[in-house]
Amino acid sequence: MEIAYQVSKNLNPEDFKEIYEGHGHYPPYFLPMYVKESDTICFTDEDGNIGGVAGIQEDGCIWMLCTPVIYSKTTTFVRQARRWLDSRPQKILWNYMDKRNKTHAKLLRFLGFVFLREVPVGPKNLPFIEFVRCVRP
Repeated sequence: MEIAYQVSKNLNPEDFKEIYEGHGHYPPYFLPMYVKESDTICFTDEDGNIGGVAGIQEDGCIWMLCTPVIYSKTTTFVRQARRWLDSRPQKILWNYMDKRNKTHAKLLRFLGFVFLREVPVGPKNLPFIEFVRCVRP
């Protein structure tokens, strides 16, 4: 929970906007709740700096929130995320991302997710993109 709180206080600006403007949630309250409801992992670099936290709920809904640390060691974090995803038992992983969040779009593409459609989300009906990744048999 402490890591969730630390990440929520040091989010990338795009991630903060996605949570606060897109969903209407304040990250320091929202992230610890999601950590409790998900199988969660923390991504760190070799020095122990937190690059992000991610989780998957029972139904395959996946989420990730990052700190600016990911920009200094992008390859390290992408490799960690790919290993984690490849170890998961879920056949389908899915969620919606804020269309404005270019960092998440790039990361999701690297991790093998595909974008399906654009939908309005949250109290401001902002454009979000549905994404999915199916596990190969």
